Amino acid sequence: MPVGFFDPAREHVRMTGFRDALRDLPDAVSVDLLESEDAYRVVIDVPGATGDTTDVRVEDGVLRVEARREKDVPEGFSYQREDRALFLDAELPLPPDATDADATAALDGGVLTVTLPKAGRGREIEIEG
Repeated sequence: MPVGFFDPAREHVRMTGFRDALRDLPDAVSVDLLESEDAYRVVIDVPGATGDTTDVRVEDGVLRVEARREKDVPEGFSYQREDRALFLDAELPLPPDATDADATAALDGGVLTVTLPKAGRGREIEIEG
């Protein structure tokens, strides 16, 4: 098949691991996967987490996110019920063409955005001669 043609079967297999991992996350965790021509972007809600309490890394084709929020109980109050998770530990298998080279991550307002370039994309190769 020529390079650049859309193959629905291949696309389904490529994203299956990511979709399966999303199903395994608790219902309270919201994750989006976006794709452009040059990169993937993973957006995860991590309310209460900060850059100091969040760790993001790619290992063996898996995006690993560990985030925790600090408990902040105002003086004079105590928990009667607590439903919000204190810790997120997610492992999301990435599509095979995602690379951590030049990857970026930002955490703003409790939303973590990780952008992973696609391997072999985004640069023109000059022909000599």
